[in-house]
Amino acid sequence: MFSEPERAVSRRMLMAYADASGQLNVTTAAPPKSWGWQGRTLSGRVDTLDGPAWLRLVHAHTDRANGKLWDGPRAAEDCMPPAVPRPRLRRRLAWVMSADSYLAELYDLVAEPTVTTDSPVLRHHPDLPDVWWVTLRTALDTVSTVATDRVAVRQAYLDRAMPQYLRHEIDTTVPAWSTAHGDLHWANLTCPTLTMLDWEGWGIAPLGFDAATLHTYSLLVPEVSAQVREHLAPVLNTPTGRFAELVVVTQLLQTNSRGDNLELEGRLRHRAAELLDDLR
Repeated sequence: MFSEPERAVSRRMLMAYADASGQLNVTTAAPPKSWGWQGRTLSGRVDTLDGPAWLRLVHAHTDRANGKLWDGPRAAEDCMPPAVPRPRLRRRLAWVMSADSYLAELYDLVAEPTVTTDSPVLRHHPDLPDVWWVTLRTALDTVSTVATDRVAVRQAYLDRAMPQYLRHEIDTTVPAWSTAHGDLHWANLTCPTLTMLDWEGWGIAPLGFDAATLHTYSLLVPEVSAQVREHLAPVLNTPTGRFAELVVVTQLLQTNSRGDNLELEGRLRHRAAELLDDLR
């Protein structure tokens, strides 16, 4: 999904990936090429005695190798009902090398591609079947009912960030909370059969957060953003859903300030103005 990081990071991660392969007794037919942001993760297909699988390696500095991002996939494996389509976690191991901590996770292989492969932002019409949307709606409804003490979005963050990045004074009090995947963009969804990937950050968020995330990452393709609004209308077409959209717009405007997702900035500003007008 992201480009290969600088050479020192790449070399360190590839060595750790080889270590993980040995400890898990898996083999690779080709070097892994699926990089996460700034080389934080490295993933690829592997072969096991039980058939093909997917190996994902996560790196963190040792003082940060804890909390929701470190434990999210394992918690999802324990808590998510079968109605939520996701790759099953088979094995997990962690180890420390000086100031670096690594986590290796072995998953069932998902053969179908993600809707986008190089960015969370949608730039084309994927022509998804109706059953895909029905499965997504059912999955999001199911996720929203899962009890958890994990937190995906914090009220304190919204109190600080929403006025800053929306450039508008607003009541930042979340009207309703529910459990969310927390990172529901197009590079975390497969097609034509739906599987929801990357469960690091799931937890409590503003009601409608997942639907709002998918809609916001669709703004460059108006036909698809309209589909999102149509299929997820019971969540999005409400005051709580519009507030959740403002939350996601805030987050992505913050990424714009760091130089990321710049192609969305104009659409984000336009959508923010529409939503703020609706909330008046």
